[in-house]
Amino acid sequence: MKHTRKSFIRLSALAGTGFLLDACGVGGGGNKRERVEENEDSSDTIEERKEFTYSVKLIRKEDGEYEELRKGFNKRINNFPLVIALCTSTKDVSEAIQYAKINKLAVAIKSGGHSMEGFSSNNGGLVINLSKMNSVEFLEDNKIKVGPGCTLSNLYDQILPRKRLLPAGSCGTVGIGGLTMGGGYGLFSRKFGLTCDHLLEATFVDGNGKIHSTKDDPELLWALRGGGAGNFGVTTELIFRTQEAPPKMTSHHFKARKLNAIRVKNILKNWFVFAEQLPQTCFSAFVLNGSTLNILVTNFGDHSIIFQKSLTTLAAFTDEFRSVTPIEISKKLKNYYGSLLPVYFKNSSAGLYKNFVDISGIIESVFEKIIQNPGLIYQLNTLGGEISNREFEKGSCYPHRAYNYISELQAYWEDPAREEKLKMISVEILDIFKNNGINTQYINYCSTEFTDWEHAYYGNNYARLQQVKKKYDANNIVRHTQSIRMK
Repeated sequence: MKHTRKSFIRLSALAGTGFLLDACGVGGGGNKRERVEENEDSSDTIEERKEFTYSVKLIRKEDGEYEELRKGFNKRINNFPLVIALCTSTKDVSEAIQYAKINKLAVAIKSGGHSMEGFSSNNGGLVINLSKMNSVEFLEDNKIKVGPGCTLSNLYDQILPRKRLLPAGSCGTVGIGGLTMGGGYGLFSRKFGLTCDHLLEATFVDGNGKIHSTKDDPELLWALRGGGAGNFGVTTELIFRTQEAPPKMTSHHFKARKLNAIRVKNILKNWFVFAEQLPQTCFSAFVLNGSTLNILVTNFGDHSIIFQKSLTTLAAFTDEFRSVTPIEISKKLKNYYGSLLPVYFKNSSAGLYKNFVDISGIIESVFEKIIQNPGLIYQLNTLGGEISNREFEKGSCYPHRAYNYISELQAYWEDPAREEKLKMISVEILDIFKNNGINTQYINYCSTEFTDWEHAYYGNNYARLQQVKKKYDANNIVRHTQSIRMK
């Protein structure tokens, strides 16, 4: 599938609003050091305990399903686990972890396979594949029970006809498990809060294969609300409360072409002024792709005179402006599902900001690199609103409630010869942010470039999460390059 610049814009313009890419869930296994860290005891020989009978389906390299199942959404990541456990139940997951423990295999967890750095897979270990655990069950009081492998498109197809909504991302192939564990934001979060804020209860399998319910441990529920996927066990069932779905959504589109860095910065400054005035029913994305800028604004609330004036004001700084008439929510969301097929990319968080001042001194140099290097995209999305709710903050370990904006640096390519250059420029841009004090990052937009990832992802909550790790996975069975460590 050939990706033109237009299709890349469509792919990226709202991909960032989901794990994204655990995404779209969480590079992984690219060098020898990382492979040893994933599974120090890996070999091609497994000695299974005779007294333990496994019902879970275990797939190895010689099996026909292996090649397809080992792949994730990011074609850049090329991992080869020793065993893939294709699980269909909590019992299967429990058996798979016991199998990994007996055979001294590191465990990675794959719900949708969108991990930006391949953390949902590994080399030489065991991958728990949750794609078959994708059911949606309707409970009383507008609650739903969802399997972790349920994709967003499947979830929306099930609940929107019943006029219910779970605030989540927009990338249709992202798995709900990984998205929720990292927080999860999207078009509806400013009004309703994060995906993890709607998680009421979960079934969880720890690093020994023991099954738990968060009803028995509020601290575990706190950790699963934003504590990252693949850290200390496997979530096998999630119970969410849902919101009443708005009937329709309107979108507004701005475009500016053949830009230089100075003009982009000026538009961005005015976009910040615009974004600060947005109703909570609105979301906006500022997307610079090469020298072309696209700004998206969505709204599922009333279209007031004040809101229209703010749109007109922003339009004066761009070259084109158009509005799309209100469309039924279920149809509108499909416009933002993104690519259904794997692509080559290197994406990562580029910081969370409180306002324009945080980046005003450095953003021009970032824009220069984006403009000069086709294939690079810088995207900035709105947060705020109910994401900042103090009650939500108390109940989850998601640490970035005070930030009103989240950014993502994206690089896409089709020609493998362009990979190294785009990755190199990406690192240079990330260094610009890091060297100027932008060090708060979103776990679902992970990057192996982050050296202080513990604080960047989890803020002051890392030590508390280490205690959860100690309780549920003291032997560090479930792990990846940036998973929580006890020391």
